[in-house]
Amino acid sequence: MTEYLTNYRRYILKCLENEGCDFGQLLEYHTEKLHQFQHERFIHLIVMVLFALCTVITILAIALSEKMMLIPLAVLLLVLLVPYIKHYFFLENTVQLLYKDYDAIYKKVHGFSQEDLK
Repeated sequence: MTEYLTNYRRYILKCLENEGCDFGQLLEYHTEKLHQFQHERFIHLIVMVLFALCTVITILAIALSEKMMLIPLAVLLLVLLVPYIKHYFFLENTVQLLYKDYDAIYKKVHGFSQEDLK
């Protein structure tokens, strides 16, 4: 997903530089893609939160019950949680950049955007 999202953003930036582009059609396409990326981001948020809860519950279980056999599980969950958090933040930040790209495309189609209202 990281590579796909990065390549998609490059594509949008190239389209924004190309004055011969059909920005109306690009706006429709970008809107549909934004919905897909938002859904992906939401699913990743749910999974990341559940994963973090499992990690915290496991650590609490170790602390309260003193069952040392749970330590490998806690370590495994932590090792998996860190890259998952990193990936989620990549999704979050990139989707926010895509919102700015949406505004730029919208301005090319309609002649104004949110930035003009400031």
